[in-house]
Amino acid sequence: MGEPVVQVLGGATLADRSKDALAVAFVALLLGIPMVGLTTVDQGGTLQVATRWPILAAFVLAVFAGRLVLRYLADRLGERRVRRERSLTSSDQRRTAGGRRMIVRVGWLAFIGALLLPIAFSDNRYVVDTATTVLIYVMLGWGLNVVVGLAGLLDLGHVAFYAVGAYAYALLSTQFGWGFWVALPVAGLIAAGFGLIIGWPSLRLRGDYLAIVTLGFGEIIRVILINWTEFSGGPNGITSIPRPTFFGLPFKPPSDEPTFASFFGLEFSPVHRIVFLYYVILVLCVLTNVFVTRLRRLPVGRAWEAVREDEIACKALGINVTNVKLSAFVLGAMLGGVAGVFFAARQGFISPESFTFNESAIILAIVVLGGMGSQLGVVLASLVLVLLPELGRDFAEYRMLLFGTAMILIMIWKPGGILSKREPTLRHAREEGRP
Repeated sequence: MGEPVVQVLGGATLADRSKDALAVAFVALLLGIPMVGLTTVDQGGTLQVATRWPILAAFVLAVFAGRLVLRYLADRLGERRVRRERSLTSSDQRRTAGGRRMIVRVGWLAFIGALLLPIAFSDNRYVVDTATTVLIYVMLGWGLNVVVGLAGLLDLGHVAFYAVGAYAYALLSTQFGWGFWVALPVAGLIAAGFGLIIGWPSLRLRGDYLAIVTLGFGEIIRVILINWTEFSGGPNGITSIPRPTFFGLPFKPPSDEPTFASFFGLEFSPVHRIVFLYYVILVLCVLTNVFVTRLRRLPVGRAWEAVREDEIACKALGINVTNVKLSAFVLGAMLGGVAGVFFAARQGFISPESFTFNESAIILAIVVLGGMGSQLGVVLASLVLVLLPELGRDFAEYRMLLFGTAMILIMIWKPGGILSKREPTLRHAREEGRP
């Protein structure tokens, strides 16, 4: 208890911070010479290289000072965290339980707010469309959270299952006339089948090797979609994908056939379809959350978390680790496929450009930024990663710079994610305050 905090943190002193800042400034100098220190000027019709050493010096000094300040703030936060953990008492534990109850209340308030959002913004299509996009990423994040957050597998090709679900629905609807609600579970099972095919031989790998295999699988799917023109339409994609209907009532202008507007005696408005699609993805997200939460309490869910914590111990206890990983991988693939079905139905058009590695990176960032294993954290991270680029549209030239800066600041403030505290799935009765 008497050990100094600075020793616990590794003896971070002013000299250590200065050395670290000098190293970062040296890297900034090497990168800044071609990018900041040199420029081209027009002299007599010819381009000549000119130097901008004052600007380069100011850039390096700014990097040095910024790194020094960030390191100081990080050390102070670390010291405060160590002191707080050492002074943990029973009253603090009760406050932690109260914090868990607060998270539950926040979740219910968020759900109620999601239900009322289309009513509050019924005349603002942009808000409802953006909220629908957030919910798509929430569902994708929850699917990948099963694989990465619960089972501890590094998957860099989750977008492949997203694409499989989207193209499965597009082909079933345009070639065979299947409706959205009939094709939804079938396309999800097709995506799960692809997860089984790729997972069975590859899940004996771990860490970086598994990440490389899943990354390669995602690129294989994208290349096939681009080059197999007879099957997928190639770069042109698939058009005229049917939209979901309300129990057979299409969202179209009044005609001889009954429509949603004519059946309910409403004036036709394109917003009706936008609101309906929003509630469809909201229902799918709620079902996904309930399904995954219930699975976490079953033996298979506890096996996922056990394999994540210590795979060798699980093998020693006789658990078939490969099958446990495979179940998580297949479930995540199915949920990604279901999200792909909704994406295709919402857009009415899909092409390989929508399923690049960038999408996999965003989904993985949602899981890591929200806190691996946290359902609510995925929701919060989806809000951040979808709304930040939208808010930065007014700063077109600096949009990605602002986005990257915000990501770095969040990870410095919360290195384990927005909800980094990993709660156990099951608790003893005494921990909950019951006799």
